[in-house]
Formats: sequence, C-alpha cells, structure tokens
Amino acid sequence: MYDTRTFDDPLVLDPAIRARWTFLETSSAAAVLRAVCPDEWRDITEVLASFSLEPAHWLKSGGNRGDIAREIDDMFSARGWREIRVDLSTQGILVSKKGEVVDRLPPMEQEGYLVDNFKGRVAVDVEWNAKDGNLDRDLSAYRAWHEAGVISAAVLITQDRLALKELAERLWNDYLLHPG
Repeated sequence: MYDTRTFDDPLVLDPAIRARWTFLETSSAAAVLRAVCPDEWRDITEVLASFSLEPAHWLKSGGNRGDIAREIDDMFSARGWREIRVDLSTQGILVSKKGEVVDRLPPMEQEGYLVDNFKGRVAVDVEWNAKDGNLDRDLSAYRAWHEAGVISAAVLITQDRLALKELAERLWNDYLLHPG
C-alpha cells in the first residue's frame, strides 16, 4: 500500500512540529503545499512551532471565538494573513461541436463565508471549538474553492478532543494528589 503521509518526511515538516501536533492529509497535501506555496507553508509551520497551549485558555468555554483561536489567528495576522470571505460565481457556456458559443446560461452565485486566514492561494481556518457541521462545511467549501481554482490548499487547525481530555484528567488527578 502506498503511504501518502508526506508530513512524516523531515524535509517537508520538522519532526519537532510533528511531535507536537497530530496531522491528517489527503493527496500528499503537506509536500504539495510546501512545494507550491513555500512562503505560506513556512508561516503555517512557524505558527505551529511557536504556539503554546495554555491550560488557562483551554479549560474555559470558547463561545463564538475562544482565546486559543484568537491567539492562533493573531499569529497568522502578524505574518500578513487576513480574514476574507470567498464567494463563487459560475456561468455555464454551451458550445457546439464546431466551437461556436450557442448559449450563455445565467451565472449561479454561491455565497461563501468568512475564512479565518487567507494568504496567497492558501486558506487556514482555526476551528478549535468546532460545532457540529462546521468541519463538514469547511471541507466542502475547500473542495469547491480548489476545483474553482481559488485556492491551492487549505489547512484546518482543530483540537484533538480525546488527547486534551486525557491531558485534563491527568492534570486534575495530579492537582488532587499535589494541591497548590
């Protein structure tokens, strides 16, 4: 079986970053992103390398936009990324066998939504406290944007809930054993 985990290649992703984060990818995305959008990939890896999870932030509820997501977004903003809204407009054109335009269909508008961080041809969304449906919506939008040629790649940063739950339980148990 062909292994497409290009994020395991130390030339693609520094092993120190790999050790701190869980990665999933499709179609060798990490290697492609590094090759096609090297400046954006460098920004992403620098943010991942420098971000530090503070328990005071992740132990409180996030509401619409929690401290963790804001902190990560601010790190991208400092590197020139910006929040934007992506809308798509598609127009069908009917062409005869001879290459003559027979008809132009009215454009179909697809109203988009805000993406947290956009630079070059890369979208990065921070969905730390993702609500049901958000991740599906994001992945579906990324696919449409990629197929329309708007983006080369997209990255979703979210929490590994099971790992954080285990960490919280371990910290709580340590606290109970050694308060103060």
